[in-house]
Amino acid sequence: MEITDLLIYAQKNNASDLHLSTGNPPILRVHGEILPYKTDVLTSDNIKQMLYSIMTEQQRAEYERDLEFDFAISFGEDMRFRVNAFNTLNGPAAVLRTIPSHIQSLNGVGAPEILKRLCTLRKGLVLVTGPTGSGKSTTLAAMVDHINTNESKHIITIEDPVEFIHQSKKSLINQREVGKNTRSFARALKSALREDPDVILVGELRDIETIQLALTAAETGHLVLATLHTNSAPKTVDRIIDVFPANDKEMVRAMLSVSIEAVITQMLLKRKDAGRVAAHEIMLGTPAVRNLIREGKVPQLYSIIQIGSKIGMTTMKDSIYTLLNQGVISEHTARAVLLTSVSESDENQPEKRLSGGGVKPTHNGF
Repeated sequence: MEITDLLIYAQKNNASDLHLSTGNPPILRVHGEILPYKTDVLTSDNIKQMLYSIMTEQQRAEYERDLEFDFAISFGEDMRFRVNAFNTLNGPAAVLRTIPSHIQSLNGVGAPEILKRLCTLRKGLVLVTGPTGSGKSTTLAAMVDHINTNESKHIITIEDPVEFIHQSKKSLINQREVGKNTRSFARALKSALREDPDVILVGELRDIETIQLALTAAETGHLVLATLHTNSAPKTVDRIIDVFPANDKEMVRAMLSVSIEAVITQMLLKRKDAGRVAAHEIMLGTPAVRNLIREGKVPQLYSIIQIGSKIGMTTMKDSIYTLLNQGVISEHTARAVLLTSVSESDENQPEKRLSGGGVKPTHNGF
C-alpha cells in the first residue's frame, strides 16, 4: 500500500487527519470522528517505508536521531499535508493533517466580524488559542489573507512547518520555516525586527525567549499574530505570565497590558448537518482588561468579557448557546461541550452551570 493512495482517499473523504500506527489499520478523522480504513494492520516496516518515501535524506536522518520530526509535503497544487512522524512502544507512527489548498476568507471560516477590525491594527499582540485541531492555523491564515487582500503591508510568517502557502497580493509576504529557513522561532523573530515588517505571524509561542521577543515586537510598532495552546482568554494571560521567573512577572504583566489587543480562543463543534463549526471566546484589549492584567487580577477578566458583548467580546459559553439557538449544533453537542469545557471562571459560578434537565436552552443554561 502506497501512502499517496491513502492520502488521496483521505482527501476524497474530507478527512482532517490520517493516522498511521504500528499494529493498527490506517485511521481517518472525519468531522471529528475516528474511522478505521478497512484493510490489513500496518507493520513497523510498512510505516517506515511510507514515511521514508516522502522524506528527504536529511529528514530521515533527523527522524532517526530525534525519534520524531515535523514537516510538510505537497503533491501538486491541490494536496498539501502537515506531517508529524514519531515512535511508539510498538514502532513508528505518524499523523498527517490535511492543509486546504485554498485559503478561506474570514467569512468563509465563519469568523466573527471583530476579526476584520483586528486585521487593520497597526501594532499590538493578537493571540489565537485553543486545543490542537481547533482551527487556529486556518483562522490565522484567513486573517493574513484578509490583510494581504486589503492592505499594502510587509508580512513575515515564522512557522514550523509552513502550512498555508500565501501568494503576495496587495501586500508583500515572506514565509520562513523553522529548521529549513531559520534555526528557531526566537532567532527568526529577532531577525524579523530588522526586516521592516508591518505584520509578523509566529506559528507558536513556545518558549520564554520567543514570548519576550513577540511582546517587544508588539510594543515597538508591529502587529504580531501568534498561537498558544490554551482553552480560555484568562488562561492565556496566565500562561504567558507564568512562563517567566517570579522576579520578571511584574515587568511582563506591564508589557502584556500595553501590547495585548485580543485573545481569540476557539474550539470546533460538530454541526447538526455535516462538518464542524467554530465557537469563539473573544477578549479585547480594553482599558479595563489592561488594568486587570497590570494589577494581576486575571480571574476578574471573565466578568469584563461577559459585559463586553457590545464591542465584540464574548464568552465561549455564550458563543455555544448562540450556535445552539441558531440550530447550527444539537443540544446533545452543546451539553457535552459545556459540561467538560467551561472555563475555570465559570466553574466558580454554579448558578450559571448546566442543570442537566433537557429543558429548552436559555442564556443562563439548559
